[in-house]
Amino acid sequence: MPTMKRALLVLAVLSLTTLSGCAALQNLLKGAFKKPTLTFKTARLSSASLSDATVDLVYEVNNPNGFGLDLASVDYSFFVEGKQVVAGKPKKGLSLKSNGKSELVFPANVKFADIVPVVETFLNKDRAGYKAEGSVGIKTPIGVLKFPLSKEGTFEVPKIPQVSFQAPRIKGISGTSATVEFPLEIKNRNSFPLPVAGITGALKVAGANVGTLSTGNLGLLDGSGTKQVTLPLTINLLNVASAAMALRSGGNAQVKLDGKLTSDAQSVPLNLSQLVNFVK
Repeated sequence: MPTMKRALLVLAVLSLTTLSGCAALQNLLKGAFKKPTLTFKTARLSSASLSDATVDLVYEVNNPNGFGLDLASVDYSFFVEGKQVVAGKPKKGLSLKSNGKSELVFPANVKFADIVPVVETFLNKDRAGYKAEGSVGIKTPIGVLKFPLSKEGTFEVPKIPQVSFQAPRIKGISGTSATVEFPLEIKNRNSFPLPVAGITGALKVAGANVGTLSTGNLGLLDGSGTKQVTLPLTINLLNVASAAMALRSGGNAQVKLDGKLTSDAQSVPLNLSQLVNFVK
C-alpha cells in the first residue's frame, strides 16, 4: 500500500477512535453531572435615604457537584411600581463553589423622583411593589445551563423621621433678650439606618417669629434609633411681645417650627407645632 494511502487510513482510524472517545467521555460527564438549582432567598434594602434606596434581590445557587462552576451570562431587569429602574448584575465568570451554596446578589438603585412626581407621596407609603425578571447562565461540563429569574414582591419604603420638641430651657433672660435652649428629638421610624443631613426652619413662640433653628448635619440615624440635639437661640424680647410674656413667666406656650428635613439629596417639609413647657 502506498505511503500516502496508509497515512490517510491511519488518520481515519484515529479520528473515529477520538470521536468515539469524546462521545463516551461526554456520556460519562452527563451521567456524573448533577444539575445545580437556583432559588430566591430574600429581598433587602442595603442602603436607603429619603431620596433613594438600593434594593438587593438575593438568589442562591446550590451546586451538588464536586467541582466549581462559573457564571456565564446575566440578563436582568427590575421594576418598581411598574417603572424600570437601574439594576446591577453579578459579574460574569463568578465562581460558584463546589458541594455547596453560593449567593447571587442583584442590586437595583431606586430613585424615588423617577417613580413618582411628588416624593413625599411615595414616602407616605408603607411598602412599594417590585418585579424582577431575566435569566442567568451557568457554565457546566455539559454546556451553559439557563435559569429563569422571575420574582414579584414588596420592600419597605423609607419613612420620614418623627421630630418633636422637648421642654425648652430658659438659660438667661434680661429686659431685652432671652437665651433659650430648644431640645429636639429625632426618631428614626425605619428598621434600617437613615442619613439626615439636617433640620432647619423658622421658629415661632406664642405666635411670634423669634428666629431660625438649624441642626447641621445629624449623620446616620441608627435603625429604630433616636437622636437628641439641643439648639440655643437668643431672642430679642423687644420685637416679640407675646413671646416675651411667655418667656418671662415660664409655663406653657405654643411652639411652631416651619421648615424642612433633608436626607441625602431630598428635602421634605417639616411643620411642627407643640404646646411645650418652658423651664428655668
